[in-house]
Amino acid sequence: MKRENKTKPLVFAAFFAFAASALFVISKYTSFEMPAWLLPLSRWLLIASLVWFAALKRSLTTWIFVAMAAGLETGLDFPGISGHMRIISMIFLRLIKTIIAPLIFATLVTGIAGHSSLKQVGRMGIKALIYFEVVTTLALFIGLGAINLTKAGVGISLPEVSNHAVSEHPVKKQTLSEIIMHVFPENIAKSVAEGEILQIVVFSILFAIALALLPQEKKKNMLELCSGLAEVMFKFTNIVMYFAPVGVGAAMAYTVGHMGLGILLNLFKLLATLYAALAFFLLFVLLPIALIAGIPVIKFLKAIIEPVSIAFATTSSEAALPRAMEAMEAIGVPRPVVAFVMPTGYSFNLDGSTLYLSLASVFVAQAAGVHMSFAQQMAMVFTLMLTSKGVAGVPRATLVILLGTAASFNLPVEPIFIILGIDELMDMARTSVNVIGNCLATAVIAKWEGVFESQKPDKVILEAVGK
Repeated sequence: MKRENKTKPLVFAAFFAFAASALFVISKYTSFEMPAWLLPLSRWLLIASLVWFAALKRSLTTWIFVAMAAGLETGLDFPGISGHMRIISMIFLRLIKTIIAPLIFATLVTGIAGHSSLKQVGRMGIKALIYFEVVTTLALFIGLGAINLTKAGVGISLPEVSNHAVSEHPVKKQTLSEIIMHVFPENIAKSVAEGEILQIVVFSILFAIALALLPQEKKKNMLELCSGLAEVMFKFTNIVMYFAPVGVGAAMAYTVGHMGLGILLNLFKLLATLYAALAFFLLFVLLPIALIAGIPVIKFLKAIIEPVSIAFATTSSEAALPRAMEAMEAIGVPRPVVAFVMPTGYSFNLDGSTLYLSLASVFVAQAAGVHMSFAQQMAMVFTLMLTSKGVAGVPRATLVILLGTAASFNLPVEPIFIILGIDELMDMARTSVNVIGNCLATAVIAKWEGVFESQKPDKVILEAVGK
């Protein structure tokens, strides 16, 4: 069978994009008057070419981008129709919300009871957990500072329904005692039903500690059950994400139909803010840590190129895990250290994802026009310090945590759908930082334990990682 040419629709797309741009320039800067239908037609032909390409590519990511473009054009050309498309995006939201409680419970219980028994890991476990908490907390505060500096969400005017929802459920001022009492659940079923994510996290942590204290033969079945539940919820997420192009397209059409094209400027500001914050984190947090710990930076960078590139391309930290473990062994980290620190870090040390969560949460509040005081933002950061520990290394898992955080602070969900339109571009960067952070954590703990073997030459390292 003759192989289909996947570049042909891109050629057509480029042609129609050029034609649409040329028509726009001609109509704007000359006296030439063109038919009113010609410019929209050229844009729809561009979208048709992109749909053709997506059908050949068969990639969910490609379909999300194409759906975003189609939704944008639908909202621009048919604002009346787009006003009725919100129900489609809300269906997608409801499906995502069903994932939150079981996923957080399963991942936290598995991560704590399965890897964090201090009797088993001893001194190395304590050091690793302290390192993870310090670094991820720094990531959270960098994200918080970046979004407060750029204010990327300020100026967005949400539709009336969203503003009405905000007025009905404002972020209430609470006393310190009320905040503390609200952290602890009185009925876990009630916490799940009301979407109180922080209470779910506290219950999950206490449950995991209790499970970890049981003898191995008694906790084995429950641990396997939670591990299986986590895997099921990952698959459930994958199934729901097949509906993502429809949900994103409908949300984009509804958003543009009500707010116009000005929203795109805020999206680019958000994207630039995230990339700048991640670069700052790499240069002023991870690099100094590597230098202080005495990690050979050049060898380290050569070793992690492949796993980081895998993470960037697949937007999945787990996809890069096998090569990352091999790379760390190749530069001199003993296998027992790699075997403990790397998997534990995938539950407790996702630096890029935690930075993104603090940044995106405040963006949602800014877009909703909800002023959050410094104390309220600190409460949100405290929540994310716990909930981010349940973020799985799979694509779009942070969406689940972000929706849960927004629900906990009574924020509207429309800005999250706006973010989802460029989530793939943000996911590439934050997932790459996740892998870099976990690789560095493994090397630092090995140095801290005095078992790092840094004498291996570059040639041996490059051969070991398959270069």
